[in-house]
Amino acid sequence: MRLPLIVLPLALLLAAASAHAAPKLTVAYAGSMGVVMDRHISPAFEHAREAQVRGIGQGAWALARLIAAGRLRPDVFVSVTPGPMRLLIEKGLVRRAIPVASTQMAIAYSPKSRFAAAFARAAKGDIPWYQVLESPGLRLGRTDPATDPQGRNVILSFQLAARYYHRPALVQRILGPLRNPRQIFTEASLLSRLESGQIDAVVGYLSAMRSHHLPYISLPDQINLGEPAYQHDGYDRAGFRIDTGGKSVEVKPQPLVFYAAVLDKARHPDLARAFVNFLRSRPAQALFRETGYSPPSGKPLS
Repeated sequence: MRLPLIVLPLALLLAAASAHAAPKLTVAYAGSMGVVMDRHISPAFEHAREAQVRGIGQGAWALARLIAAGRLRPDVFVSVTPGPMRLLIEKGLVRRAIPVASTQMAIAYSPKSRFAAAFARAAKGDIPWYQVLESPGLRLGRTDPATDPQGRNVILSFQLAARYYHRPALVQRILGPLRNPRQIFTEASLLSRLESGQIDAVVGYLSAMRSHHLPYISLPDQINLGEPAYQHDGYDRAGFRIDTGGKSVEVKPQPLVFYAAVLDKARHPDLARAFVNFLRSRPAQALFRETGYSPPSGKPLS
């Protein structure tokens, strides 16, 4: 049926008003979660609750500091490792955070890289992965350890690798200084640079690599920071200090678990609680699993 011309503008206005009326939930999340949050979790929640989700993905420490300083006011925060979430708990901005997924460290490589064949051999165990990363001219990418837990975990896993493989110079030979400007990129751009061939390899979270369908090299449990059995008997041998905005902090391994929490000053607290509960639901856990994440582990933070 054709609507009269005078009715069409009214129908369009009503549709616009309906879309405008849908509550908008702001979710700040660790940047490595971009694919699963933007393409899977958020759309599924929007469909179930007739709400709109606005996602903000950055390094978890950077987000936590912005929230603590009052410069960012999300309804929900999803962090990786306990550290960033504990900052907000200590500031009284979060009361409780629940584990929703977990991951481990790995090495992804670009199929477009001239080192791709060597990486493929390393993935099969034919040659050591660190031997490939030491190749002259290889372009390695990682995130900033001053602002991102993933960047810190790169260094920690390489420290463990140096001990595991009895190669004390491994960290310096491959990573160089802690904040090597030739290797550090934003978390949001890291894997897109790898996919385009701008860099040859990335050290980071296996979950993000699987989400992007990238070829990768698995690391032994003794160094991938993802095996709870080694948390207090092996991983604790790694650690370093780094300057974060004029303050020197000690960095030690923490569980590679993703935590979700409702902010005390959430604009939509009921919807925020529904979103956090949804992350632990069967449908959401299936989405996490399908995009390369491991099940949540450990206890809630409070």
